[in-house]
Amino acid sequence: MPPPFSWIRPEPWGIHVVPADAWIDPARPVPRALVTHGHADHARGGHGETVATPETLAIMELRYRTGATDDAGAIAHRATPVSYGETIALPGDVKATYIPAGHVLGSAQILLEHAGERIVCTGDYKRRADPTCPPFEVTSCDIFITEATFGLPLFTHPPIAEEMAKLLDRLAAHPDRCVLVGAYALGKAQRVIAELRAAGHTQPIYLHGAMERMCRLYEEFGVDLGELRLVSDYTKDDIRGHIVICPPSALNDRWSRRLPDPITAMASGWMRVRQRARQRNVELPLIISDHADWGELTRTIEEVAPQETWITHGREEALLRWCQLHQRRARALALVGYEDEDD
Repeated sequence: MPPPFSWIRPEPWGIHVVPADAWIDPARPVPRALVTHGHADHARGGHGETVATPETLAIMELRYRTGATDDAGAIAHRATPVSYGETIALPGDVKATYIPAGHVLGSAQILLEHAGERIVCTGDYKRRADPTCPPFEVTSCDIFITEATFGLPLFTHPPIAEEMAKLLDRLAAHPDRCVLVGAYALGKAQRVIAELRAAGHTQPIYLHGAMERMCRLYEEFGVDLGELRLVSDYTKDDIRGHIVICPPSALNDRWSRRLPDPITAMASGWMRVRQRARQRNVELPLIISDHADWGELTRTIEEVAPQETWITHGREEALLRWCQLHQRRARALALVGYEDEDD
């Protein structure tokens, strides 16, 4: 008999599901990739087969053209869609089930079952409600593979309603200006827009051109974002008193000069760190994260109650120490290629 859990192997380029010769969120092209969500540090092009939710596959197609054709005109990449709650059979008698992770549109935890053992790989996840994607589902397992992006006790995300109120109050106080919000193009931008709508903001929201296609994709999957307008189609006077969403890189770019005296804001969990706000010349830091904070990470481990927790891409040491202090078996993984995105 092989030792327990020997069929799944953390390696520098990803987590290898050995019997199926599949990799979870691999950092380089592989014959078969199980992808948790569409962010660039998890979803890369060039795989022989990509297994993911339909939403993630659509995001990858939009961003990386994963379905590009070869010289003969045939599809060179195979995309295998898996809906939430659906279980598929992989080679080597491995079963994979995709479960909501609550991170962004299409994000999923992957439950792997083999030889009577259950492993859940979360990818990235959050526990807060999000109008743009289904909520995280706690799933029992033997090994729980968790991220630790905000795996330090100082990270406690405030209620998003408070951050929306800060944004709308600043807008109301400066009707001759606009508020320019830097937000990650996939997930964060759409969540900010949807939360503004939930807060009662019905005015048009203006977009940097780089944001439009992803917002339209969200709408194709049933996420209502209200009236969106491209900045390039309107004058500076048209934009006074409105909210503009742009990539973080455009906050202090020449592009922003076309706006009416913008108040710069940034939507990110990293805005908890004042130095990061100062580095970006952000006037209005908005602490809005699409990752679990410290309390949610530890609560999730308690709720899942696995035999062992594997910790990856983030502040592994602090969460590892918390597990040890609470008599929970844990280990930190040394995976490469995962970055602190502009959460």
